[in-house]
Amino acid sequence: MEKAALSQLLEDVKSGTLGITDALTKLRGLPFTDLGFAKVDHHRSLRKGFPEVIFCQNKEPEHIVAIVREQQKHKETVFGTRASIEVQALTKRLLRVQVNKIARCFWWKSPHWKPKTNVKGTIVIASAGTADAAVAEEARCTVEILGHPCAALHDVGVAGIHRLFAHRELLDKASVIIAVAGMEGALPSVIAGAVSCPVIGVPTSVGYGSHLGGLVPLFAMLNSCASGLTVVNVDNGFGAACAAAAMNTVGE
Repeated sequence: MEKAALSQLLEDVKSGTLGITDALTKLRGLPFTDLGFAKVDHHRSLRKGFPEVIFCQNKEPEHIVAIVREQQKHKETVFGTRASIEVQALTKRLLRVQVNKIARCFWWKSPHWKPKTNVKGTIVIASAGTADAAVAEEARCTVEILGHPCAALHDVGVAGIHRLFAHRELLDKASVIIAVAGMEGALPSVIAGAVSCPVIGVPTSVGYGSHLGGLVPLFAMLNSCASGLTVVNVDNGFGAACAAAAMNTVGE
């Protein structure tokens, strides 16, 4: 249950439009619902500010559908990551969710969803190459479902650094920047050395053999001499977006 929904329920009890027995029935499943194969955490939104997110990789499609339906029943915003083509098609057909095929994400906004107003500014996502698009789009979808303003810069890697600095004004005004890069992973260091806001580096598994599946850009970012750069795991656009949203939030 999202904070707005719980507030409305309490207001209804206070005004007398909802009886105590009915309110208790609605609250009975608040901590979590045990589906046997999953325990859906309905308390997550109250603790974290957004509902539990579904990591779809290695989950059975029918299990994902059941989790989504449980969240929708509780009027919780739904967000799924790492969804296969099969899961994307199934959830779109059965559950009326929206899908981003490149990001491998799907979402359904609850009636209580609204953009955040307590934000510092815009989160900018800069990706080095077109091959990094899946990770960059996962980050963008996550930032947007969390309700934060977002701007994306694609294909602005160091092989043509002038493409990045053509957007200098946007970079300077950003409150947080997520920099996504594979290959040698240089982009986050370049950006972190040029701006004053926090920069989150996201290494990707894009590259040739000695790239080691993303370890090379990961190590490069971890060893950056540019101050203000922090780093998440390989291909973790979702994690970078959650960190950026936390940095971009002013109080609660």
